[in-house]
Amino acid sequence: MRIGISTGGGDCPGLNAVIRAAVKTAVGTLGHEAVGVEDGLEGLLRPNKLVQLSPARVRGLLPRGGTILGANNRANPFAYPVRGAEGVQEQDISDAVLGRLETLGIDAMMFIGGDGTQTIAQRLREKGLQVVGVPKTIDNDLMATDYTFGFDTAVNIAMEALDRLHTTAESHDRVLLLEVMGRDAGWIAMHAGLAGGADVILLPEIPWRFDAVLDKLERRRRAGTTFSIVVVAEGATELGGEAVVQEEALPGRVRRLGGAAERLADRLTDAGWEARAIVLGHIQRGGTPTAFDRVLATRLGHHAARMMDEGRYGRMAALRGTDIVDVDLTEAAGKVKVIGPDSSLLHAARDIDVSLGEG
Repeated sequence: MRIGISTGGGDCPGLNAVIRAAVKTAVGTLGHEAVGVEDGLEGLLRPNKLVQLSPARVRGLLPRGGTILGANNRANPFAYPVRGAEGVQEQDISDAVLGRLETLGIDAMMFIGGDGTQTIAQRLREKGLQVVGVPKTIDNDLMATDYTFGFDTAVNIAMEALDRLHTTAESHDRVLLLEVMGRDAGWIAMHAGLAGGADVILLPEIPWRFDAVLDKLERRRRAGTTFSIVVVAEGATELGGEAVVQEEALPGRVRRLGGAAERLADRLTDAGWEARAIVLGHIQRGGTPTAFDRVLATRLGHHAARMMDEGRYGRMAALRGTDIVDVDLTEAAGKVKVIGPDSSLLHAARDIDVSLGEG
């Protein structure tokens, strides 16, 4: 077969490890041909965007962050931004993408990405394309898999930032707020907050109350502790309020969130606290992946290549417990995995006196 590999959505530590394992398995062991489609599906719409992949080509990729194929979160073929007489409008160009794949002689596609990418893969599958999915998102919010690669790296980066913030917060008697990624799900905020000893963790799943945050800070001050650490997921919202938006959605894109921590810091300042907000941003995405993410990405890439060799299309490789399995794409596409109300993470946070901004 001639297999196409695409990395969709945002970049993520471990993407190159997936590509490496998939190519070494599919080409080096199973004897297939593999080509990389650059810049997500955008590479199918422009010339000279295919890269021949071989075991030699992927040598040395294991510790390398990002993706050698480039990433694109604006190339949804079912809502592709096209500029016309009336400005930029979204159009369905999926038939052109399928025609291009046929012209290029690509028999099947491996889509490495999160919810948006897997949804596109599922819809292309419904139109006849042979597809296999590999779950990727630092947010860990993809259904049907226990963990996604990139998440562990992002949490470790956020945890290290919190470790550093503790010392300066204590030195200056300040409230320091760290904003981390997490549009709809607070997995990074919760894991990093617990690992980094945060006093308050604000999640998209639990609308927070300003007086509850103040109460936690006041209790710490009365106990003799004059500094506090607050972790804020970018999608966290105050009860009755809305997420803080930096940029409204443009054609082919989603709205960009950001500023939740700074807004809360301003309100704390008005209430008499010395507060500063730090936005970790894309630092969470960058750099070398952790050992956990390298191993998980390798296992997922290997399993996806085996799935294609055995004709198990329309499915996604996934981690269940300690095993790599494959599940139907419909279990992941179009769904977001959030921290449920009965999560043991929430119970642990409450029992160790971490405020979630509730009640």
